[in-house]
Amino acid sequence: MPVEKLSEFFRENPKFALAFSGGADSAYLLRAAQDAGADVRPYFFKTQFQPSFELEEALRLAPGLAVVRADVLNEPEIAANGPERCYRCKRRMLSLLIARAAADGYALVCDGTNATDDAAGRPGMRALAELGIRSPLREAGLGKAEIRRLSREAGLDTWDKPSYSCLATRVPAGTPIDARSLRLIECGEKLLNDLGFSGFRLRLADPLGPAYRLELPEGQIERGRRLLTELAERLGEVELAERRVSEDG
Repeated sequence: MPVEKLSEFFRENPKFALAFSGGADSAYLLRAAQDAGADVRPYFFKTQFQPSFELEEALRLAPGLAVVRADVLNEPEIAANGPERCYRCKRRMLSLLIARAAADGYALVCDGTNATDDAAGRPGMRALAELGIRSPLREAGLGKAEIRRLSREAGLDTWDKPSYSCLATRVPAGTPIDARSLRLIECGEKLLNDLGFSGFRLRLADPLGPAYRLELPEGQIERGRRLLTELAERLGEVELAERRVSEDG
């Protein structure tokens, strides 16, 4: 049974560092490890690719969270946003985490990859294998649906938390990523969240415009159409403010 296999992992590996995003998978893994009595320390990656709310949410879920920070846009091969961007970013951050965890006394590093995550669609998983990162949920055979069920039974409010990909995925592949574009996207998505939308993506369609493509779940499309003018105006205000900051800097 998957849950029994996970318990076995904790017995065999009672001390490890955890790459913690605050999503459903890593939140459940943290709780399960703590309930099993394991010495687990969560670490959060903070780069220009993670919006501020993710760190705030991760700190709420794991008060003792350690934060690993890096300027990933200082890496030309990452900022260029080529086909290896995700792999190189993941390898950079995991390498920093391994060093930080070792300094803190944790020789083993794990992450929250689950059994239904598609390795073919996640270039960063190659970095996990190369660096020896363990994925207890995946090794135990626990998939997303089962993790959500177990999370709900455990009283975790992350049980139905939507998956959230990093801000870099909002920029078309091959289009260089810069801090200004990321801030605009983050501000735009915060606006959408404040207006009550969920499960959306705001993508940069034209970096010279900038022009955006808003993706909404089917049930929210009609409301999105009604608010389209307001959204465009508010995004324009954000873009103008960001331009003034850039000029003043």
